Amino acid sequence: MKSFLKRFSKNKGAIIGLIVILMIVLIALAAGLIFPSNPWNSVAEPMLDPFADLAHPLGTDMLGRDIAAGLAYGARASLLVGLVSTVVATVIGISIGAVAGYYGGKLDDILMRLTEFFQTIPALAIAVVLVAIFQPSIESIICAIAVVSWPPVARLVRGEFLSLRSREFVQAAVVIGQSSRRIIFTQILPNAMSPIIVTASLMIATAILTESALSFLGLGDRNMMSWGFMIGAARTMLRDAWWMSFMPGLAIVITVLAVNLIGEGLNDALNPHLRARGEA
Repeated sequence: MKSFLKRFSKNKGAIIGLIVILMIVLIALAAGLIFPSNPWNSVAEPMLDPFADLAHPLGTDMLGRDIAAGLAYGARASLLVGLVSTVVATVIGISIGAVAGYYGGKLDDILMRLTEFFQTIPALAIAVVLVAIFQPSIESIICAIAVVSWPPVARLVRGEFLSLRSREFVQAAVVIGQSSRRIIFTQILPNAMSPIIVTASLMIATAILTESALSFLGLGDRNMMSWGFMIGAARTMLRDAWWMSFMPGLAIVITVLAVNLIGEGLNDALNPHLRARGEA
């Protein structure tokens, strides 16, 4: 762990991304304290310019809602969807990829054809259809994003299992009579976690973008403020009040960029080839 933290800390971009994400998490957690009023309520004059009123530093929208409050509460939706959907998609991908890679044969063919089927259809299109069918809610959005996000993880895990199942330590576990389940979870999977962690970190950024796209299209949870909804609601006012869509758009860009920087830092710290090159 110490060597990992040392390698990770050498990546300045990753450290900056981590600091930015921690700040966004703190703002999301403290949104209720910073902005006690409901972000859906009108609190000031409509279309108030940024910094025209210190009580509403980022201005207001066409209904007089505080944009700063919307950004703070919107961070909750984006981070929640990004983290939970990525965890669900990773679990699904690991399960399918591990079974396909370890057992092989017809089971591998069936699972890979299923994976390819999901990859042939645009992810956003599937997500839109699923959310529309099950009604827009935070739960349906998380499930929809997880359904379209697991195939890359499954293919990655399958490749790692195909490579590792022939190694000496796995063959030794088979010889001493360990069950297939124990070999998968205690012998192979721990050795395949590095690329999985890196992939999962990058999937969070994709999930945040997908949630924003769904909210922009009007398929977000109406009980939760989100950055995508703020952009969608302000798109007709772009010329008259640019800040209404610019502020949430900037929040999305910063968050996604920070997550990608963290993913690159994890890749540098966990990738054995990059590690050996850096040590050389």
